[in-house]
Amino acid sequence: MTKTHTYEITLKNCAFFAHHGVFEEETKLGQRFFVDAVLQVEPHGALEEDRIEGTVHYGEAFAVIEKHVTKRNRYLIEALALDIAQGLCEEFSQITHAKVTVRKPNAPVPGILDHVEVTVCHPEDSLK
Repeated sequence: MTKTHTYEITLKNCAFFAHHGVFEEETKLGQRFFVDAVLQVEPHGALEEDRIEGTVHYGEAFAVIEKHVTKRNRYLIEALALDIAQGLCEEFSQITHAKVTVRKPNAPVPGILDHVEVTVCHPEDSLK
């Protein structure tokens, strides 16, 4: 019996311009958003056989993230993170768990901060 290995892909600090937020200024003007995705992958022998079939092409994973960030406006970055995590798992059957973090550097808060960030895991109990 051949042992198969799992692995993790991390896409870090993917940057996009989009129009998410609760306030009118956010949805009208837009701003930058940054996304990290940590993906647990079951490649079904692809690593041992050195073949791309069965793995997750990280360029295509980036495109899935971009589609979710730029194509539909959300009030909550929490909802956006969930959209991305679910979308990645739906697009790639090899992904067993997705942990997605969305950062909003220009959050409308009455103070100085670097950014606000949220993290969502899909399935819900994964990667704790």
